[in-house]
Amino acid sequence: MEKKETSGRATRELERDDASESARGASAVDSTRAGDALRMKPYDSAKVDARVRVNKAYKMFVGGAFVRSESGRYFQVKGAPREADLGTEADADVDADPDTVNVPRGSRKDVRDAVLAAKTAWTGWAKRTAYNRGQILYRLAEVMESRRPELTKSLVRGGETLTAATSQVDASIDRVVFYAGFADKFFALLASSNPVAGPHFNFSVPEPMGTIGVIAPDRPALLGLVSTVLPVIAGGNTCVALAGERDPRTSVVWSECIATSDMPAGVVNILTGHAKELAIHFAKHREVAGMDAWMVDPDLRKAVESEGADSVKRVTTHVPMDADAWADERKAQGLGWIERFLETKTIWHPLGL
Repeated sequence: MEKKETSGRATRELERDDASESARGASAVDSTRAGDALRMKPYDSAKVDARVRVNKAYKMFVGGAFVRSESGRYFQVKGAPREADLGTEADADVDADPDTVNVPRGSRKDVRDAVLAAKTAWTGWAKRTAYNRGQILYRLAEVMESRRPELTKSLVRGGETLTAATSQVDASIDRVVFYAGFADKFFALLASSNPVAGPHFNFSVPEPMGTIGVIAPDRPALLGLVSTVLPVIAGGNTCVALAGERDPRTSVVWSECIATSDMPAGVVNILTGHAKELAIHFAKHREVAGMDAWMVDPDLRKAVESEGADSVKRVTTHVPMDADAWADERKAQGLGWIERFLETKTIWHPLGL
């Protein structure tokens, strides 16, 4: 009798252990099956800590890829106060970036790598039909339109007001559309059939120069960059651009638009860094056929012109225009902006052949 009671107690203890194990398993997974799948317990957000936001790593855009500087150097860019981003503290919390971000500081080697990528891409880009280049530029405008809120927010973080940032993004998209439409029309305006005294045809036709270096103005960060890069590539050239120092983050966001459009790798390359350090390397590089430099420092402009003359480079330097001038369609866009980096080839052809 005593043995039976001991055996009964042991059996009951085992049953209690099995029941407690089953209860613990049921707390994680409900074993009731719906078809062949297990039904999970509902997610309880109150028991989970707030997630860690993912900050963007800002990189340069070279050869269709996002790269860090080969030197490993960075410079810091401080953003506008978060409460000023979109007007409310709740909206400001949407941005995962810290107040100060690290942006790659380009070096001479980065310039050389970008020029190599642009030179490699130039042959294929120049051989495309003008109509096809226009289609690719229009696709870029489509991508920019779809990322309009992101571009606007980046400009606001760079110090622009919401109204000014919105206007600048709209003007930038419209400028891309302008050059997309002009890509297959400037030939008819710049080419000519020339009168000659003799049994020959004589034609003058525009041709792209090659790789063009652009030192973009600091302000406006997006519109200034778009307005200087687009006429270069619309004419069949490839481009290596140095973004403005005051808000290089917006140039990185714009390069993401380029990367997700149909633009071939290497046609547009965007570096970040200091103009006083890199502009001279642009001017000295013998594979850069021309330069379009927008710089405030008169000594730096003079140095770029002098170094560019050594390799018979076509260098144009400018004092940056104000924001209203960049938004003016009569001043900041047009046929002259494309013609600036075209060469004219004259052809003689005998009559009757």
